[in-house]
Amino acid sequence: MLKFLPGPVRGTIALLLYTANTVGGVTTLLPFMLIKTLTPHEGLRHRLTRVLTAIAWVWIEINSAILWLTQDIAWDVAGLEGFNPKSSYLVISNHRSWADILVLQHLWKHRIPFLKFFLKKELIWVPLLGIAWWALDFPFMKRYSKEFVKKHPELKGKDMETTRRYCEKFKKSPISVINFLEGTRFDPEKKRQQQSPYRHLLLPRAGGTAVVLSAMGQHLEAIIDVTIVYPKNEAPLPFWNFLKGEIPEVTVRARRLEIPGQFVGRDYEQDTEFRAQFREWINALWAEKDRQIAALLENDE
Repeated sequence: MLKFLPGPVRGTIALLLYTANTVGGVTTLLPFMLIKTLTPHEGLRHRLTRVLTAIAWVWIEINSAILWLTQDIAWDVAGLEGFNPKSSYLVISNHRSWADILVLQHLWKHRIPFLKFFLKKELIWVPLLGIAWWALDFPFMKRYSKEFVKKHPELKGKDMETTRRYCEKFKKSPISVINFLEGTRFDPEKKRQQQSPYRHLLLPRAGGTAVVLSAMGQHLEAIIDVTIVYPKNEAPLPFWNFLKGEIPEVTVRARRLEIPGQFVGRDYEQDTEFRAQFREWINALWAEKDRQIAALLENDE
């Protein structure tokens, strides 16, 4: 490992290695992406998606090797056992850093199907990764503020419609759909602005998760509830600090939740009773997660 190197040097090496891996991965994806874009045959498109996913798995394996080479992390992980890579799952998690994605991909690889997460539509312009996410059918969401929707009522429900459309695609093969319920990385200033009642979490956004459960509940094996904590680091945690090796500990707890049958096939937008029930369920889950994070941090101290 490269832990003996100064942080900026180690960070630069890590960045170069991740960049080289991403360039190589996207370059390998390109011809298959082009064929997938041009072919009208749905069966062939589905097979090409499987090829693209296999290439993405290789990219994740190399990222894991880079993680091992450049980081000196003490891992405290529990709850990852008992899942099936051939079944579909909804993964819900808190969000602390851009490092969360690397951490989750590293820990869950080959335990569950390939992780696909909801992305802000603007992220499609991220160099290299944006086009790879698009080719792999990652769901891109256009989020509108309440004020904007009031001025443009024709856009109401568009994000939910997009979620439902992707859910139909996801039914065709095993998948892990991950949703960071906070919608953004935790930050004390964001917490203050939201007036979040939680000590370590932002307010959860229930809509996207509700639509996934409603549309795909019968195709999902279970919900995986994940909690990520960096006990030695304050949030927000810049990705550059991660590359420099300034995350000495990563704590992850996961647990299996059964699919709530009362939420399957319901309409989150039109069914006010369902909406109230689901928000109550999510808020209870989030309150429990907040207590769990507090306990993990207290035990670490």
